Amino acid sequence: MAGQMLLGLSILVGLHEFGHFAAAKYFKIRVDKFYIFFDFLFPLPGVMNFALFKKKIGETEYGLGWFPLGGYVAIHGMIDETQDADSLAAEPQANEFRAKPAWQRLIVMLGGIIMNVITGIVIFSLLTFKYGESYLPASEARFGVVPSKLGKEIGFQQGDKIVKVNGRPFDDFSEVYSPEVILGSNAYYTVDRSGQLVDIPVPNNFMDRLADEGEQRFVQPLDPFRVDQVIPGSPAAKAGLQPEDQILKVGNTPIQFFPQLQEALLKNANTVEKPSLLVLFINWLRGVKPAPQPAEKITPLLVNRGGQNITLQVRVDEQGKIGFAPKSLLKFSNREYGLLQSVPVGAKQAFGVITTQAKAFAKIFRGEASFRKSVGGPIEIAQQYGGKWDWFRFWTLTGMLSMVLAFMNLLPIPALDGGHVVFLLYEMIAGRKPSDKFLENAQKVGMMLILGLMAFVLIINPLLKAFSS
Repeated sequence: MAGQMLLGLSILVGLHEFGHFAAAKYFKIRVDKFYIFFDFLFPLPGVMNFALFKKKIGETEYGLGWFPLGGYVAIHGMIDETQDADSLAAEPQANEFRAKPAWQRLIVMLGGIIMNVITGIVIFSLLTFKYGESYLPASEARFGVVPSKLGKEIGFQQGDKIVKVNGRPFDDFSEVYSPEVILGSNAYYTVDRSGQLVDIPVPNNFMDRLADEGEQRFVQPLDPFRVDQVIPGSPAAKAGLQPEDQILKVGNTPIQFFPQLQEALLKNANTVEKPSLLVLFINWLRGVKPAPQPAEKITPLLVNRGGQNITLQVRVDEQGKIGFAPKSLLKFSNREYGLLQSVPVGAKQAFGVITTQAKAFAKIFRGEASFRKSVGGPIEIAQQYGGKWDWFRFWTLTGMLSMVLAFMNLLPIPALDGGHVVFLLYEMIAGRKPSDKFLENAQKVGMMLILGLMAFVLIINPLLKAFSS
């Protein structure tokens, strides 16, 4: 997980900073430093200041910092985290940022965002060209759906066949999870329930409820399946599960569809998870003694292997998993695209990430979503990459993060690219720029906001989650 996250962030940060670097060089602005990751304790230059690697080529020092949550280019003559107004008291030189016209400075500040957008589009376009688009036709969900607890709460019943999303028929089953529904207002599904059409409205706080339940799929197609791959060293492998096995029962519960298996495994999970060191420390501060650990629960698994029924004994982990990938027996379809055809499809997928981010922010500002539950840090990012190296998954997530990075940097917060863009647009419209002292103070405020957000994401939010558990 850590390796994939660090590689993904290194690629994205490097390309983002290269966007600023290339634009600055094009306009003959001196760049003092180009660093992947920070060589100081962000945002306090001079504190724990050292680089893992650095080399000066020409007027620029290139380096790899030790703090792996960002990167920067030190553009000469620009008020940012590396320079303040006092350091720029002298008359501007021709190769300084502040000596250039506002439109050139604007392009330099937008360079990183533009590079991230281009990166996202390229990644999604190449993935589309190589793999096409695999999807489940809505008509293939012919057995209906099985709802989770949350799905039941909003009105779904097992066996419901979803025939319309927001009043219109649909071809791709993934449209059921579309942001237009999850993040929209007055959204609803229409289902065929034993021959009768029933509308199921989506509550406005649905995204929050998904976060509360830790769910991504509140309904799933009833999906007949076989075992595809068994993860080495997993409980399934230790129990003797093999590819092409058909699971018939978990304990005494008959299994026909994969969602039924998931539900049955959750009921048989070893629910007492070994507490982390952080939880043990918090409990120690509370004066709570660690509870004795119960014996592990072993669950019988009846499988059909080559026409013969075999009973296996398996330990279901705390998350209700045993460690195998299913092979759906539903018929998936794949859309193929040529290289040029894949570009608009990839661009649509890339900008869809930004649209989703914007809708999520709107939900937060309207009070319909919790900020605390909506933000995640490096641990959550690493978990998304997963513990198995899968290049398709790696590049998909890296493409998404590239677009998220572009969106976040465009926010009009001083110290971010978007804050600089706002001040430059003001200068271009008003015909005069804010004073250097104002820009320095705005930079400080922005840096404190970013530092506060980092502290919340890296320290406070994990502590709150630990206390709530």
